[in-house]
Amino acid sequence: MKLPKTAHTSRPWRIHELTRDFQVEDVWALPTPGGPDDLPRLVEQTVRGDDFPKNAPLVVRVVWAARWKIGAVLGWDRPKTGLGSRVVSLRDRMPDDLREAPKGPESDTFPLTPMYLLKDEWAAEMANGTVHTVMHIGWVPDGSGGYRGQMAVLVKPNGRFGAAYMAAIKPFRLWIVYPALMREIGRSWRAGAEGQPPVRT
Repeated sequence: MKLPKTAHTSRPWRIHELTRDFQVEDVWALPTPGGPDDLPRLVEQTVRGDDFPKNAPLVVRVVWAARWKIGAVLGWDRPKTGLGSRVVSLRDRMPDDLREAPKGPESDTFPLTPMYLLKDEWAAEMANGTVHTVMHIGWVPDGSGGYRGQMAVLVKPNGRFGAAYMAAIKPFRLWIVYPALMREIGRSWRAGAEGQPPVRT
């Protein structure tokens, strides 16, 4: 379920200290009901999971493949457009306590670079020729005695071109990609709760 941006900005997340020059693009309630200590399992699922978009509907797979094909042709995803080249990693802004915190799991197939993992929030970043972006996952009370994940996408577009790109992909993101992603997150979460192997630490 899509949430108002205040669902992210009103919470005392540590990520706010690092992203004052970013804008909140999207906030979503994740279909991941759990207990107070389940954030690591959600982060593990996010980083290690490889079912999206291969298990998504055809239209999602087409949109996804088209983005990476266009990016390859136009050079949006070359190393010189990424972290440490076009932009400085947000880890350089982190205070000592966040630097010393665990980053969480990493994977060669996950396109974002983990920044930190705390009891109730995790953040990872990525940069390319269009945008510098942060995926932030918080673990929040669900209003009925349990907890669930909440995902925010924060962006800093690369100039006018990046802003135009974000505007152009917004309908595809909101109405095609994210609904399919939410379904896959929920499916994977339920599978994990039904006795799949525990998370690796």
